Amino acid sequence: MSTVASCGAFDETWAERFALLGAPRKLVPLVLGYEPIAESLSIAGGRRDRFLLEPVTGAAIVYDDAWFLIDTGFDVDVIRDPERRRQRFNYDSYTAVVPPGDPLADQVAAAGLSWGALAACAVSHLHGDHSGGLRLVAPHAPMLVQADEWSFAVDVAGVRDVYFREDYLRPDLHVLLLDGDTVIAPGLTALDTRGHTPGHQSFRVDLADKSIVLACDAADLRECIEQVRPCGFTARPGDADAALAAIQRLAALDQEDGVEVWPGHDPDWHAWQRA
Repeated sequence: MSTVASCGAFDETWAERFALLGAPRKLVPLVLGYEPIAESLSIAGGRRDRFLLEPVTGAAIVYDDAWFLIDTGFDVDVIRDPERRRQRFNYDSYTAVVPPGDPLADQVAAAGLSWGALAACAVSHLHGDHSGGLRLVAPHAPMLVQADEWSFAVDVAGVRDVYFREDYLRPDLHVLLLDGDTVIAPGLTALDTRGHTPGHQSFRVDLADKSIVLACDAADLRECIEQVRPCGFTARPGDADAALAAIQRLAALDQEDGVEVWPGHDPDWHAWQRA
């Protein structure tokens, strides 16, 4: 079972512990696989008969002496094991697609980053296309997740909800629970964008030249942001209003000078195409 603790806002002790000092130097976009998704699941009012091959994304936030990981993609070991894959991914019209190798490990190496220098990681939510790479996170680097998301993932959700407890209930994983908007480190803030799941969070990264908001699954497509239309799926039927509030928040941020909101799964978004 994972070790779980609650935590408050950023302070000097936190900064020294994680070595996330100074401002973020850069954001490295990561594409960790692909999945065919009906447009109606990615944007409210979308077509049910139109499927998009959407990237599964993440990001590395690089500081002077350490780095921070946001979202981790699939567990490629499960994808490549026929029996384990059948147990997790036996859904109509869905499959998980990963390139050769281990896309998370390979892209971290290509960026010149060391796992020993990973200060911590965070997941936007605990769906299986975001939690699978937690197997690569060493015990010294805690995982940050919203408390409401953790409660739902541990006490309620299961495989049919696309939550895979083996990914996050790991004896060597140290979990830190957040409660709403939280400053994690200088230039890095978790944003409460619940709705898609009960504790979904997005992330604001303040770089020298601009601020990037990683919407994650609160806005699958850029169209969600521009038309202020939420994702077409919520883990709980009663969370549609929360999902709408989340996309309204993200759309407002996108209108601010110097702020760019990145959709989580848009195959046409420039950052994911470059990655």
